[in-house]
Amino acid sequence: MGAELFSLKDNQNKEYIWEGNPDFWGKHSPILFPIVGTLKNNTYTIEGKEYQLPRHGFARDMEFILIEKTENSAVFSLQSSTETLSKYPFEFELQLIYTLHEYTLDIEYKVINKSENKIPFSIGAHPAIALPENFENYAFKFEKQETLTYYLLENDLISNKTKVLETNNNEVPLNYELFKNDALIFKALESNSLTILENSKPYIKVDFEDFPSLGIWTKEKAPFICIEPWFGYSDTDSNSGDLFEKEGIIVLDANADFNSKFSIKIL
Repeated sequence: MGAELFSLKDNQNKEYIWEGNPDFWGKHSPILFPIVGTLKNNTYTIEGKEYQLPRHGFARDMEFILIEKTENSAVFSLQSSTETLSKYPFEFELQLIYTLHEYTLDIEYKVINKSENKIPFSIGAHPAIALPENFENYAFKFEKQETLTYYLLENDLISNKTKVLETNNNEVPLNYELFKNDALIFKALESNSLTILENSKPYIKVDFEDFPSLGIWTKEKAPFICIEPWFGYSDTDSNSGDLFEKEGIIVLDANADFNSKFSIKIL
């Protein structure tokens, strides 16, 4: 279901992916497609016709087919169907490609436009990293020194309000207060990676060079942190509703392919 990553362990059998306890959040690492975040009124238009999509789209709740595997890789595929066409009127194939290299898991997204027209979409990742110790024992460290401006959500939509995340030597100590207003949404970053520190020591590194935007999220008292590389994000309140005009949208030419990749490395 959703070609979702459930587990990533080291050779000591230590688990690095959130277990999915529904008391907090019943998922592990869902794919976000063909939108990221929330649409205004959960509605969009194509050529004047209205369609409905739930938050983060439908791919995470659909069954993928395993189409290829090797000792260290697996390729899963979701094809457009009568069901998807009723919600998203475009013919496509979405592939998730997992490849394990020692301590690094590469997760690649491939979108194939199978129609004779351009298709608009967003795509993103939502891996939840398990944090077995006290939440405050962790911090994240950005690759580069930069001003970390993030956008605030209002009613699940992107507002014009921003805040700057304070850092010390590119590090941000984790505390639940950071997420009292939901996710931290960075439309653009100079950093291409983020390292989670456990008791000041490197724990997990997420590389997202291919992705322009990033979300960081957890829930109150939940023992995980989501590091979410994105193409696109929620609507703004002023959004026209036309999916082709949505901020952050990708428009893929007819019969063309889109590829992007991020990685999770155990440190």
